[in-house]
Amino acid sequence: MNLAPTEMERLIIFNAAQLARTLKTRGCRLSQPEAVALIADEMLLGARMGMTYEAIVEMAGQLLTTDDVMPGVARMIEKISVEANFEEGTKMVIVFDPIATGKEPIADALVPGEVIVDEAAPEIELNAGRPRISLDVVNLGDRDIQVRSHTHFFEVNRMLQFDRAKAFGMRLDAASGSGVRFEPGLRRTVQLVPMAGNGVVRGQGGLTEGAIGDETVRQAARDLAKQRGYQGA
Repeated sequence: MNLAPTEMERLIIFNAAQLARTLKTRGCRLSQPEAVALIADEMLLGARMGMTYEAIVEMAGQLLTTDDVMPGVARMIEKISVEANFEEGTKMVIVFDPIATGKEPIADALVPGEVIVDEAAPEIELNAGRPRISLDVVNLGDRDIQVRSHTHFFEVNRMLQFDRAKAFGMRLDAASGSGVRFEPGLRRTVQLVPMAGNGVVRGQGGLTEGAIGDETVRQAARDLAKQRGYQGA
C-alpha cells in the first residue's frame, strides 16, 4: 500500500485524535495539540461523510469547552483550518474560536506566556546610570518613519533631520523591542543613550562598519553620510 504525504498526515491526525478521545473519556483535560487534533479529525471526517461546509463549522465549535481543555488552551487556539475532501473537491475549512465557554469563562482563564508582575516590587529603572542626550528630530520625508530601540541612531533614515554628529554611537533611550515613530513634517524630541556591549556597529545603514570608539571609523562614517545625503550630516 502506497500512501501519499497527505494520506500520511491524515493518519497522524487520526492517531492524535484517538489519543485525545481516550484522555477525554478518562476525564483528562486536553492540551493544545490534543484539542486541535480532535477537532481537526472530526472536521475531516465530517467532510468525508458528506456534511456541508456550514454544518462542519457549526459542529466543530461544539465539540470542546473550556472544561475539556487545560487552563489557557482556549486562548491558544484562535482558529483551526484543515483542507478537507468534499465530493466536489478539496476545500479549506476554517473554524474560529473553536473552544466553547464551559463553566470556566475564557476571559478568566490563564493566558499562556502572560507576565504577572508583583505590584509591590520596586520599578526597574531603564538604562540606569547611563548618560543621556536630547535631540530634536524632523521627518522631511512624505511618510512615517519607524526607528527601533537598538538602531544606531546616527544611521537612521536619511530623511530624518537632526544633529547626526551628536547621535554617533547612540541609540534610543527606550525598552528593547520598542521604538519611536516620526510623522512627516513634525518635530519630535528624543532621548539617546550610548550603545553598550563591545561598541562595534555593522550593517544598519552601512555607514559605520566598525568600533564606535575609533575616531577613524567615526570620521569615515560622517563623510559617507554627507556623500549619501543624510539630513543633518
